Amino acid sequence: MSTPDRDSSDAGGEPGSGAGSHDHPGERTAVARFGVPGMDCPSCAGKIENALDSLAGVSAIDARPTTGSVRVTYDPNALDEAGMKSAIESAGYEVVESSTDAGDDADGSDTREDIRTSPRALKTWASGVFVAAGLLFEFLLTGSNVQLASVVGRELLVADIAFLVAVAVGGQEIVRNGYYSARNLNLDIDFLMSVAILGALVASVAFGEALYFEAATLAFLFSVAELLERYSMDRARNSLRELMDLSPEEATVRRDGEEVTVPVDELAVGDVVVVRPGEKIPTDGEVLEGESAVNQAPITGESVPVDKTVGEGVYAGTINEEGYLEVQVTSAAGEDTLSRIVELVEDAQSNRTEREQFVERFSAYYTPVVVAFAVLVTLASPAVLGTTWPTAIVYGLTLLVLACPCAFVISTPVSVVSGITSAAKNGVLIKGGNHLEAMGEIDVVAFDKTGTITKGQLTVTDVVALNGTSEEDVLRCARGLERRSEHPIGEAIVAYAEREQVDEREIEEFESITGKGVRADLDGTPHFAGKPGLFEELGFDLSHVHATTDGGAVTRTARKLCERNDCLDLLEDTVPRLQSEGKTVVLVGTDEELEGVIGVADEIRPEAAATVARLRELGVERTVMLTGDNERTARAIADQVGVDEYRAELLPEEKVGAIEELVATHEGVAMIGDGINDAPALATATVGIAMGAAGTDTALETADIALMADDLSKLPYLYELAHDANGVIRQNVYASLAVKATLAIGVPFGYVPIWLAVLAGDAGMTTAVTGNAMRLSRITSDDAGARDQEAPSRTA
Repeated sequence: MSTPDRDSSDAGGEPGSGAGSHDHPGERTAVARFGVPGMDCPSCAGKIENALDSLAGVSAIDARPTTGSVRVTYDPNALDEAGMKSAIESAGYEVVESSTDAGDDADGSDTREDIRTSPRALKTWASGVFVAAGLLFEFLLTGSNVQLASVVGRELLVADIAFLVAVAVGGQEIVRNGYYSARNLNLDIDFLMSVAILGALVASVAFGEALYFEAATLAFLFSVAELLERYSMDRARNSLRELMDLSPEEATVRRDGEEVTVPVDELAVGDVVVVRPGEKIPTDGEVLEGESAVNQAPITGESVPVDKTVGEGVYAGTINEEGYLEVQVTSAAGEDTLSRIVELVEDAQSNRTEREQFVERFSAYYTPVVVAFAVLVTLASPAVLGTTWPTAIVYGLTLLVLACPCAFVISTPVSVVSGITSAAKNGVLIKGGNHLEAMGEIDVVAFDKTGTITKGQLTVTDVVALNGTSEEDVLRCARGLERRSEHPIGEAIVAYAEREQVDEREIEEFESITGKGVRADLDGTPHFAGKPGLFEELGFDLSHVHATTDGGAVTRTARKLCERNDCLDLLEDTVPRLQSEGKTVVLVGTDEELEGVIGVADEIRPEAAATVARLRELGVERTVMLTGDNERTARAIADQVGVDEYRAELLPEEKVGAIEELVATHEGVAMIGDGINDAPALATATVGIAMGAAGTDTALETADIALMADDLSKLPYLYELAHDANGVIRQNVYASLAVKATLAIGVPFGYVPIWLAVLAGDAGMTTAVTGNAMRLSRITSDDAGARDQEAPSRTA
């Protein structure tokens, strides 16, 4: 993704990196990004961080094993990208090329080799063959296991030679990486394994008891463990690569009357892109010509394609299902919605969860303690347990294998990456692991009403004609009065009148009466439209108004509202009854006669009631609706949706106060709103969730989590995903610690051979925690939606 605010100093960076610069008062910094696919564990990241930290001019380092990328903030006057690249390579890692300036492909997915046929894998398999040959001569062909050589007086048998070749072939990469670890003063698994392998060889010569088998086993099994770890990490990285791969690499552009194919990166705002059926839309834009159903699932998670016609917006990475489209580009390369999503998902990893921070603090003490325990066991075993020195050394080497905290350090970030990328593919953007963790712990969900529980689109629901007028007359007057109004209610009335093809009336002397309604002359006669209170101020008796009849009978709408069939009590009956149904009431008339009543409502989302019910099912203790609407309307909507509590007639600052009150009395509060008007309340809540944020910069900026589609049913999916993610993280951390502790305790008593420590304590747990984290990708919004549809929903 492009890094904003670039200047000339960033041009011409080294391959494999991208840089952006940011100007601050008195200081100038740049950000470089490098793809380092070989960095696939926390110890690797630590080695690279140590190497970069020694450079003058580096102010911040963010090494991410889960994506194989390193981001460095530095002073371009003191350091260049070539120097940083050299530092990373000095730590023993290759820097691969990136496809774009800021490293959209910073994980090196395009250049990464197949793990099974990589040079490391071939050496590992060869090492395994020699280990097997050594075992064959050691235990089966004992008669052929003769001496071939001697070293400082110690004989070397055929099996010993086979084991030594296995060490040389399989341990080459391990010792090489151990050397770089020592150079960078990093006490990591590579250094510990190198010490263990070399220690076994030295002990074999020093004590005259061959430990070549142990050394060969370490070299071979740890290489297998490294391959498994690389494979497991690739599985986690694939989820992010799938997001990156959504956008096509090329686009068909109409230029000078001809169609030409250009790389997507070369598209400019204003270009016209041709998208044929079945093709991906390459960038955000607006439809200029054609109409089609567009599959927006990659961005919004919507399962049903959305019809797009001229003037409507489309997103990069979405799929044109059936029709021909010409789309005018509205976002520059790297600034479209998909690019922002990928960037935010990548950045989300830097927001560490509380558990992740705990594990990192714990691991800083874990390795030194276990290494000290290994030394103690080695020195004390002969005296305390009566073991031989070679056996004691094997115990110590086994504990060194268990001293690396990789499995439980990686357990949290790999779960977070799996959860966040899974959510992104289902139309939910989570802007940090800390927000994912917090969402799984909330027990109160607060909803904004307009645009969240309701659609945010007002429409006319009732027209009641009074005193001999017709419904058409009422609408004609209302259309004239509200035509110049900018209020959403007025716009809804005008739109409804236009749909009903009601004629316009001549309007003069328009006046807006703040907080009450509007006034204007229609065909020379003063008319009013507004709240019932406005007409009470004009002197009307709203308790006794005659309904219009049709041939001597009251119209159907009037009959429903009128108990006396020819007379309506607007004050005590009609207005309250409409308001109790969640509708806003507008009266229309002159200063002498009421002409009609119009009911306007914001329709409740069909999925709202099912969403509230599902949240309660999943364990949310309390649901609250916050609104600035009147008490009766709020109560009506709250009853229909099923929330536990509602608070009406709230100003924006009062919504903040309500959230603060909830936060003070509950462990976690999530607030869901439109991300713009509710920004203060969203910021105050434990977790702020923006509704319908696709393509909306402000919503993406203000909220902790964004529901990309205008779909409330994503909320139960989000809560379930976050709750399960917290469970997976706990399982991974506790299981890793439990296995390591159990193995460590068993070592001094001879219950844990060195091969078991490698396979179970290192390779097994790393693979297990990664596989467990990948389970989060199985939770889909479609599953949640299917469940939600089982519950009935009601609308106002």
